[in-house]
Amino acid sequence: MMMIKSTILLVFVVLPGFAASVLSAYYLFPEWVALERHQRYYQQLSESPSSTMRDLSIAQAAENRHRINCFAEGVGVLLGGIIAAIGIHGLCTLPPKNAEDPSLF
Repeated sequence: MMMIKSTILLVFVVLPGFAASVLSAYYLFPEWVALERHQRYYQQLSESPSSTMRDLSIAQAAENRHRINCFAEGVGVLLGGIIAAIGIHGLCTLPPKNAEDPSLF
């Protein structure tokens, strides 16, 4: 019975949590690079005397878009890690295999 509980926790909690965390991290890194690129572009544009308010607004919107995407992917990494940690905690708190069955008493 303990093997079944361990398998259920591993398959349905730990592995999906770990997979969600890895998948979010996979999409976070390219988004982070794009955020840095748009941040530099916005700074260059803001220092240029020939830039218009329209150009600045468009560049700021692009930077904010990537900033929000990085935040969302970062939250995905954290939530996946939390789900995996809950499953690992569940595995650690299972009674040992040689423990007596409390339902018999």
